[in-house]
Amino acid sequence: MGTKIVLKSGKEQSIRRYHPWVFSGAIKKIYGEPLEGDIVTVFDNNNEFLAVGHYQPGSIAVRILSFEDIEPDSEFFRERINSAIDFRRSMGLIDNDSVNVFRLVHGEGDNLPGLIVDFYNGVIVMQSHSVGMYKIRKEIARILSELLGERIIAVYDKSESTIPFKAEIAAKNEFLSGESEPVVVTENGFKFRIDWTTGQKTGFFIDQRENRKMLSDYTKGKSVLNMFGYTGGFSVYAMKDAGLVHSVDSSASATALADENVRLNFGDDSRHTSFQVDAFEFLNDIKDKYDLIILDPPAFAKHNNVLTNALQGYKRLNMKAIEQIRPGGIIFTFSCSQVVTRENFRKSVFAAAANTGRNVRILHQMSQPPDHPVNIYHPESEYLKGLVLYVE
Repeated sequence: MGTKIVLKSGKEQSIRRYHPWVFSGAIKKIYGEPLEGDIVTVFDNNNEFLAVGHYQPGSIAVRILSFEDIEPDSEFFRERINSAIDFRRSMGLIDNDSVNVFRLVHGEGDNLPGLIVDFYNGVIVMQSHSVGMYKIRKEIARILSELLGERIIAVYDKSESTIPFKAEIAAKNEFLSGESEPVVVTENGFKFRIDWTTGQKTGFFIDQRENRKMLSDYTKGKSVLNMFGYTGGFSVYAMKDAGLVHSVDSSASATALADENVRLNFGDDSRHTSFQVDAFEFLNDIKDKYDLIILDPPAFAKHNNVLTNALQGYKRLNMKAIEQIRPGGIIFTFSCSQVVTRENFRKSVFAAAANTGRNVRILHQMSQPPDHPVNIYHPESEYLKGLVLYVE
């Protein structure tokens, strides 16, 4: 079936432990000339079958679909997607009145590497991170519509910026079925306007749902600063009972949407102000102004070759916040860089705290919610790390 790829001796060990990627450096020989996105079969150096997956030129050469010798046909993808939906149903996310925004397929976490599918109150937004998934996007849209039926208004593909840059594919963002204007979603009772055509990811940082909920337990009467506020997710939760909330983002469209989301839930409430300004610039002059600071920056590192710089960035950012927060203050600090491990992130924050000389306690360690499951064989899928700090 398809092209045959043989690995160097010893390089099959991670595959036998079900890691879903084959790196180009592990390949001994490729029989044939696979095109990007083709189905290939992987063998060890003794010609024993290992896996089937999507081929792509680059560091990750194969994204594994199955460790069984099968043809990944339409029925295969239907079963995998159905399994992902059943999992969300068991988590209480399907047909939930207080939450109608969640991730439906989370790549490797759902054994569908290269595919992200988010659900926004009836609108499905898909992103392909591999050409193999992009090639079958219409089939995936059809399967989703069949499995979810009347729950779906439209399916929108937003893969233009996520297809690997080496791919010679002019991907364009478009509706694959139905059409919809931006929708308002409900998350834990709060409302948010979602515009998937603009902004980062698929339109909203769904992965912070549980952490936003935790934040609302700490905001009563406090002065709250939400750095890198994007569309104001944390700000809305903080507004429930905070004294004041300031949202900071360098993007004008993000601060406008943050203002709109606060209005959706609290009307014209003078407790909230947003600032369109560079984050590091803003943090230079906040001494003793805030009781609670949220640091949720975009990924400082997407690749290992910039890891050191990223860790320095996290250290600098956290140091500014720890230095200047009021005594007895609380910091929610995050990293969403896949290449930054939980331990690396914690060390950066530790170094930041040590440089300030202030006494800092860890109250909570946070991760991503269950609809962003971590494949136990693929530690890289645990990308979101967070700490709640108490600063004396």
